[in-house]
Amino acid sequence: MEYKRILLKLSGEALMGERSYGIDPERLAEYAKEIKKVVDLGVQVAIVIGGGNIFRGIAGASKGMDRVQGDHMGMLATVINGLALQGAIEDAGLPTRLQSAIHINEVAEPFIRRRAIRHLEKGRVVIFGGGTGNPYFTTDSAAVLRAIEIEADVILKGTRVDGIYTADPEKHKDATKFDYISFEDVLKKGLKVMDTTAFTLSQENELPIIVFDMNTKGNLVKVISGENIGTTVNL
Repeated sequence: MEYKRILLKLSGEALMGERSYGIDPERLAEYAKEIKKVVDLGVQVAIVIGGGNIFRGIAGASKGMDRVQGDHMGMLATVINGLALQGAIEDAGLPTRLQSAIHINEVAEPFIRRRAIRHLEKGRVVIFGGGTGNPYFTTDSAAVLRAIEIEADVILKGTRVDGIYTADPEKHKDATKFDYISFEDVLKKGLKVMDTTAFTLSQENELPIIVFDMNTKGNLVKVISGENIGTTVNL
């Protein structure tokens, strides 16, 4: 395998499937099966999931809500998604642990770095909820931070698009896809991969990012195997 330990970043919207909000159980089950294939190959998997399918703090703030309060609501949404994903992965037959950056001891362990690494070493899938535990930081930032802390080999950003393009491929038919691109070129071209805080943190710690289509069956295994799927961002 190309990677021994990965951090998989999923958006909350990915869990909606064809719905306009909430969680699609079928999509959850599909993701759980794909994750199990990778774990069965001996890869250690950690996951950070967004909460945009339930609540997005910055959207609430734009409508007059207090930003800090809105972000805390968003953190709780990521824990809800984490619980749903945990249930689906355990239904697929894998031991799973949910760790939260905010203290909700009845439903999730607190985030403790050494404990998270130990879970991974024992073959458990670890889901990180609650973002970073701080307002004004996105789940992209949480994904990069956790990846660095657990010493992941790579961040895999699962999206509905098959990589990074020169422009939005859903709006611009002539957009071309990058197979590989440097951190520097992403910034120069103004391409949107992650928010700037997360992207800079990844660059400073020389942590590669692969953006790929998570909704195509088998893609996660292909990425882990080193196949040229999606777009790789590296130094």
